Amino acid sequence: MDRRSFLTKAAIGGTAAAAASTLAAPAYAQGNRTLTMVTSWGRGLAGVFDAAQHVADQITAMSDGSLTIEIKAAGELVGAFEVFDAVSSGQADMYHAADYYFVGQHPGFAFYTSVPFGMTAQELQNWYLHGDGRKYHDQLGEVFNLKSFLAGNTGAQAGGWFAKEMNSPEDFNGLKFRMPGLGGQALGKLGASVQNLPGSEVYQALASGALDGTEWIGPWADEVAGFQEITKIYYTAGFHEPGAGLSLATNLEVFNELSPAHQAIIENASAATHQWSLAQFLNNNGAALQRLVSEGVQLREFNDGIWDAFGAASAEVLDGYMEDALFAEIRENYNASMKASSGWISTSESAYRTQRDRVLG
Repeated sequence: MDRRSFLTKAAIGGTAAAAASTLAAPAYAQGNRTLTMVTSWGRGLAGVFDAAQHVADQITAMSDGSLTIEIKAAGELVGAFEVFDAVSSGQADMYHAADYYFVGQHPGFAFYTSVPFGMTAQELQNWYLHGDGRKYHDQLGEVFNLKSFLAGNTGAQAGGWFAKEMNSPEDFNGLKFRMPGLGGQALGKLGASVQNLPGSEVYQALASGALDGTEWIGPWADEVAGFQEITKIYYTAGFHEPGAGLSLATNLEVFNELSPAHQAIIENASAATHQWSLAQFLNNNGAALQRLVSEGVQLREFNDGIWDAFGAASAEVLDGYMEDALFAEIRENYNASMKASSGWISTSESAYRTQRDRVLG
């Protein structure tokens, strides 16, 4: 039986629950404990490594030092995209990453970072904390021996950096572009040669010509990465990550060995980091964008024809996973929550912000 078939049957039919029940009566570790965290981020990578460091520091502070986290940046213990398997197998205790890197394990993980034309950061929090988002995160985790929490968010991400202007969907045909997750798969439907590189490798690939363009995060993180030194064409709105979540995942057996107090500390440190991280990005992006423009960066927006092509390609990608019962269930639940949240936010906050900007000029 392949992993996806196992997942669908186990998560829905009870095999995962049976496996979890064997972990239901842990012997709590006594005294101080150090857990090893592997990350998908190069050490010091703006915003994302900050979030990993913040959640580690919060866990130590909240536990008064009885639970400490030893952080390993990408490549220091395992590679950036190897952290999932390292924690699932018990090679490491926890990871901090973007879960859409792991759609090869199961496409449902994409919903915990972002899917094309998906949730904003606030909508994701609504679904996760007051809908069924966390339930499905747990359900996926039980199959892969993980206990996961949202622990960071970049907010809406930019469309990316390009060597030339994009005037039609045909311009993506043959384009060498870095974009992970289901968004990258959608670009592939338009003929792009999609690359999935760790963040610390993107600058060199763009500078060498191995990439014709890249998305990363947004003005602040992109400025720190230095992409404006290579190209000046910057599309400020993207379809692929309107509110990208970051995750902290602990090996499930390790998590169940911890005391209830330490488990609660990991959960609450993750929640605090999610809000701290989102505020960090949003606080820094505006000033960074002004600096980029002052350095000659040309801001662009995709035209409606390109947006329509993004939409059609994204629907094709998402529809292609609907034979997986768990993916289909998560998608339906996710979309229902997004529609409910968006209905009020559009009626209230969006209308207010339009009028505020008009009145204040």
